[in-house]
Amino acid sequence: MNQIFRRSMLSVAGLIMSGGVVAGPAVAAHAAPAAAKPATAKPGDKGERGTGYEYQAQPNYFYCGPASTRIALSAEGKQVSQDELATKLGTTVNGTDSAIDITRVLNEYTGGKYKTTEIRDNAATKDQVEQLRTDIRTAVDQGRPVVANIIGTAVDVDGVAHSYTGHYLTVVEYKNDGDTVLIADPASPGEPEYWMNVADLANWIASRGYSS
Repeated sequence: MNQIFRRSMLSVAGLIMSGGVVAGPAVAAHAAPAAAKPATAKPGDKGERGTGYEYQAQPNYFYCGPASTRIALSAEGKQVSQDELATKLGTTVNGTDSAIDITRVLNEYTGGKYKTTEIRDNAATKDQVEQLRTDIRTAVDQGRPVVANIIGTAVDVDGVAHSYTGHYLTVVEYKNDGDTVLIADPASPGEPEYWMNVADLANWIASRGYSS
């Protein structure tokens, strides 16, 4: 089976723990979106560019796919509920199957602007890192955030480690010509954004894929 079809496992950071036992699905209302972040940089400026978007945290441990998709769609002014997206994505308590599903649903709302790219092996090659960098620059320049399916641990530019047993997050901005990217992480409302080297992001995506 192609690795990209593996179901995204639940995020360790997103699990709701009670006395050391994983609790059932959260029933809290969806987090209210933060104030919209405007697009940054001037058209044609390739050094740094960001999309305008609204951040919204996932309300439970298995909605990272719908939440990341919603963040991406908000860049086009589309206010779609996470519940609606979860239904279209086929999200269950086990998560969302793959980046292919994310791309399919994004294309339903954007008229086919997205494509899926796989990084099939357990580590990204130099060419795959460069492809990710190019894809992020192209997408963000066009006002289109990238949704990535990641697994394992990656360290951001501030030295903070982020660990997930499977997760979706959204890339909303780049700087240094795409060498450094800004991540909007729906499982991290306390630190909703963090910068990461694009090579580290590529290796975080390795064995999975992304929608750009």
